[in-house]
Amino acid sequence: MPDALQAVARAPKDRRAQIADTARALLDAEGPQALTMRRIAGALGIKAPSLYKHVPDKAALEALVVAAGFAEVADTLAAAAADGTGDADGTGDADGTSKLAAIAGAYRAYAVAHPHLYRLMNYQPLRRDLLPAGLEAQAAQPLAEAAGYDEARARAMWAFAHGMVSLEIDSRFPPQADLDEAWRAGLAAFVSSPAA
Repeated sequence: MPDALQAVARAPKDRRAQIADTARALLDAEGPQALTMRRIAGALGIKAPSLYKHVPDKAALEALVVAAGFAEVADTLAAAAADGTGDADGTGDADGTSKLAAIAGAYRAYAVAHPHLYRLMNYQPLRRDLLPAGLEAQAAQPLAEAAGYDEARARAMWAFAHGMVSLEIDSRFPPQADLDEAWRAGLAAFVSSPAA
Protein backbone atom coordinates (compact mmCIF):
# COMPACT_ATOMS: atom_id res chain seq x y z
CA MET A 1 0.00 0.00 0.00
CA PRO A 2 1.43 3.44 -0.90
CA ASP A 3 2.55 5.59 2.04
CA ALA A 4 -0.18 8.17 1.38
CA LEU A 5 -2.86 5.48 1.68
CA GLN A 6 -1.33 4.11 4.86
CA ALA A 7 -1.35 7.60 6.38
CA VAL A 8 -5.00 8.13 5.44
CA ALA A 9 -6.00 4.72 6.76
CA ARG A 10 -4.30 5.39 10.13
CA ALA A 11 -5.67 8.91 10.58
CA PRO A 12 -7.96 9.22 13.62
CA LYS A 13 -11.30 10.49 12.36
CA ASP A 14 -14.89 9.60 11.79
CA ARG A 15 -15.07 6.26 9.96
CA ARG A 16 -17.14 7.61 7.02
CA ALA A 17 -14.67 10.46 6.54
CA GLN A 18 -11.85 7.94 6.73
CA ILE A 19 -13.59 5.81 4.09
CA ALA A 20 -14.08 8.86 1.85
CA ASP A 21 -10.44 9.92 2.23
CA THR A 22 -9.18 6.42 1.48
CA ALA A 23 -11.45 6.12 -1.55
CA ARG A 24 -10.28 9.52 -2.79
CA ALA A 25 -6.62 8.57 -2.35
CA LEU A 26 -7.17 5.36 -4.31
CA LEU A 27 -9.12 7.20 -7.00
CA ASP A 28 -6.39 9.82 -7.40
CA ALA A 29 -3.62 7.21 -7.46
CA GLU A 30 -5.19 4.47 -9.57
CA GLY A 31 -8.34 5.74 -11.23
CA PRO A 32 -11.98 4.67 -10.97
CA GLN A 33 -11.26 0.94 -11.22
CA ALA A 34 -9.80 1.18 -7.70
CA LEU A 35 -13.15 2.24 -6.24
CA THR A 36 -14.41 -1.14 -5.13
CA MET A 37 -15.71 -2.00 -1.71
CA ARG A 38 -13.12 -4.75 -1.37
CA ARG A 39 -10.27 -2.42 -2.34
CA ILE A 40 -11.35 0.33 0.07
CA ALA A 41 -11.82 -2.18 2.90
CA GLY A 42 -8.38 -3.64 2.23
CA ALA A 43 -6.76 -0.21 2.26
CA LEU A 44 -8.43 0.46 5.60
CA GLY A 45 -7.33 -2.90 6.97
CA ILE A 46 -10.86 -4.17 7.49
CA LYS A 47 -13.06 -6.79 5.83
CA ALA A 48 -15.57 -5.68 3.18
CA PRO A 49 -18.60 -6.62 5.36
CA SER A 50 -17.37 -4.14 7.99
CA LEU A 51 -17.26 -1.42 5.34
CA TYR A 52 -20.94 -2.05 4.52
CA LYS A 53 -21.84 -1.02 8.08
CA HIS A 54 -20.77 2.53 7.18
CA VAL A 55 -21.41 2.69 3.42
CA PRO A 56 -24.26 0.55 2.09
CA ASP A 57 -23.08 0.22 -1.52
CA LYS A 58 -20.76 1.52 -4.22
CA ALA A 59 -23.15 4.35 -5.14
CA ALA A 60 -22.98 5.64 -1.56
CA LEU A 61 -19.20 5.26 -1.59
CA GLU A 62 -18.92 7.28 -4.78
CA ALA A 63 -21.32 9.88 -3.37
CA LEU A 64 -18.99 10.39 -0.37
CA VAL A 65 -16.11 11.08 -2.74
CA VAL A 66 -18.23 13.29 -5.02
CA ALA A 67 -19.51 15.29 -2.04
CA ALA A 68 -15.95 15.95 -0.89
CA GLY A 69 -15.10 17.01 -4.44
CA PHE A 70 -18.01 19.44 -4.59
CA ALA A 71 -16.97 20.92 -1.25
CA GLU A 72 -13.43 21.43 -2.61
CA VAL A 73 -14.77 22.97 -5.82
CA ALA A 74 -17.01 25.29 -3.81
CA ASP A 75 -14.05 26.50 -1.75
CA THR A 76 -11.78 26.77 -4.80
CA LEU A 77 -14.25 28.78 -6.88
CA ALA A 78 -15.24 31.03 -3.99
CA ALA A 79 -11.59 31.86 -3.36
CA ALA A 80 -11.02 32.49 -7.07
CA ALA A 81 -14.07 34.75 -7.26
CA ALA A 82 -12.87 36.75 -4.27
CA ASP A 83 -9.38 37.06 -5.77
CA GLY A 84 -10.75 37.98 -9.21
CA THR A 85 -12.99 40.83 -8.16
CA GLY A 86 -10.46 43.54 -8.83
CA ASP A 87 -7.70 44.30 -11.25
CA ALA A 88 -4.12 45.22 -10.35
CA ASP A 89 -5.05 48.65 -9.00
CA GLY A 90 -7.94 47.25 -6.94
CA THR A 91 -10.67 49.10 -8.80
CA GLY A 92 -12.30 46.06 -10.35
CA ASP A 93 -13.77 45.73 -13.82
CA ALA A 94 -17.26 46.81 -14.72
CA ASP A 95 -18.11 43.82 -16.90
CA GLY A 96 -16.88 41.09 -14.52
CA THR A 97 -14.11 39.89 -16.84
CA SER A 98 -11.58 39.41 -14.03
CA LYS A 99 -13.98 37.46 -11.85
CA LEU A 100 -15.12 35.18 -14.68
CA ALA A 101 -11.53 34.58 -15.80
CA ALA A 102 -10.50 33.77 -12.22
CA ILE A 103 -13.39 31.34 -11.75
CA ALA A 104 -12.77 29.65 -15.11
CA GLY A 105 -9.06 29.39 -14.40
CA ALA A 106 -9.69 27.82 -11.00
CA TYR A 107 -12.25 25.40 -12.45
CA ARG A 108 -9.83 24.35 -15.18
CA ALA A 109 -6.91 23.97 -12.77
CA TYR A 110 -9.01 21.84 -10.41
CA ALA A 111 -10.21 19.52 -13.19
CA VAL A 112 -6.74 19.11 -14.67
CA ALA A 113 -5.23 18.45 -11.24
CA HIS A 114 -7.94 15.89 -10.33
CA PRO A 115 -9.04 14.24 -13.59
CA HIS A 116 -10.36 11.01 -12.06
CA LEU A 117 -12.41 12.89 -9.48
CA TYR A 118 -13.64 15.35 -12.10
CA ARG A 119 -14.85 12.47 -14.27
CA LEU A 120 -16.54 10.80 -11.29
CA MET A 121 -18.31 14.07 -10.47
CA ASN A 122 -19.35 14.95 -14.02
CA TYR A 123 -19.34 12.00 -16.43
CA GLN A 124 -22.30 10.12 -15.00
CA PRO A 125 -25.73 11.03 -13.64
CA LEU A 126 -25.39 13.04 -10.44
CA ARG A 127 -26.95 11.29 -7.45
CA ARG A 128 -28.29 14.45 -5.84
CA ASP A 129 -30.31 12.30 -3.43
CA LEU A 130 -27.03 11.11 -1.87
CA LEU A 131 -25.37 14.54 -1.59
CA PRO A 132 -25.67 16.94 1.33
CA ALA A 133 -28.46 19.46 0.75
CA GLY A 134 -27.26 22.68 -0.84
CA LEU A 135 -23.78 21.44 -1.72
CA GLU A 136 -24.25 21.58 -5.50
CA ALA A 137 -25.68 25.11 -5.25
CA GLN A 138 -22.77 26.17 -3.04
CA ALA A 139 -20.30 24.95 -5.67
CA ALA A 140 -22.22 26.78 -8.41
CA GLN A 141 -22.63 30.04 -6.45
CA PRO A 142 -19.52 31.87 -7.77
CA LEU A 143 -20.47 31.12 -11.37
CA ALA A 144 -24.11 32.08 -10.76
CA GLU A 145 -22.91 35.40 -9.36
CA ALA A 146 -20.55 35.98 -12.30
CA ALA A 147 -23.49 35.29 -14.65
CA GLY A 148 -25.62 37.90 -12.91
CA TYR A 149 -27.81 35.12 -11.49
CA ASP A 150 -29.12 34.38 -14.98
CA GLU A 151 -29.59 30.59 -14.80
CA ALA A 152 -29.44 29.99 -18.55
CA ARG A 153 -26.28 32.07 -18.90
CA ALA A 154 -24.64 30.33 -15.93
CA ARG A 155 -25.50 26.92 -17.39
CA ALA A 156 -24.08 27.95 -20.77
CA MET A 157 -20.88 29.16 -19.09
CA TRP A 158 -20.59 25.91 -17.13
CA ALA A 159 -21.23 23.86 -20.28
CA PHE A 160 -18.41 25.73 -22.04
CA ALA A 161 -16.03 25.20 -19.10
CA HIS A 162 -17.03 21.55 -18.70
CA GLY A 163 -16.59 20.86 -22.39
CA MET A 164 -13.19 22.51 -22.48
CA VAL A 165 -11.81 20.72 -19.43
CA SER A 166 -13.33 17.39 -20.46
CA LEU A 167 -11.64 17.60 -23.84
CA GLU A 168 -8.40 18.70 -22.19
CA ILE A 169 -8.22 15.96 -19.54
CA ASP A 170 -9.23 13.35 -22.11
CA SER A 171 -6.45 14.58 -24.46
CA ARG A 172 -8.88 15.29 -27.29
CA PHE A 173 -7.29 18.51 -28.53
CA PRO A 174 -4.48 18.30 -31.10
CA PRO A 175 -1.02 18.68 -29.51
CA GLN A 176 -0.46 22.09 -31.12
CA ALA A 177 -3.80 23.53 -29.91
CA ASP A 178 -3.46 26.74 -27.89
CA LEU A 179 -5.90 25.95 -25.11
CA ASP A 180 -5.23 29.17 -23.22
CA GLU A 181 -6.29 31.13 -26.31
CA ALA A 182 -9.37 28.94 -26.74
CA TRP A 183 -10.34 29.67 -23.13
CA ARG A 184 -9.83 33.40 -23.64
CA ALA A 185 -11.96 33.35 -26.80
CA GLY A 186 -14.75 31.41 -25.11
CA LEU A 187 -14.81 33.62 -22.04
CA ALA A 188 -14.69 36.76 -24.18
CA ALA A 189 -17.85 35.60 -25.93
CA PHE A 190 -19.66 35.42 -22.60
CA VAL A 191 -18.38 38.79 -21.45
CA SER A 192 -19.09 40.61 -24.73
CA SER A 193 -22.54 39.08 -25.25
CA PRO A 194 -25.03 40.69 -22.91
CA ALA A 195 -27.64 38.43 -21.37
CA ALA A 196 -30.86 38.43 -23.33
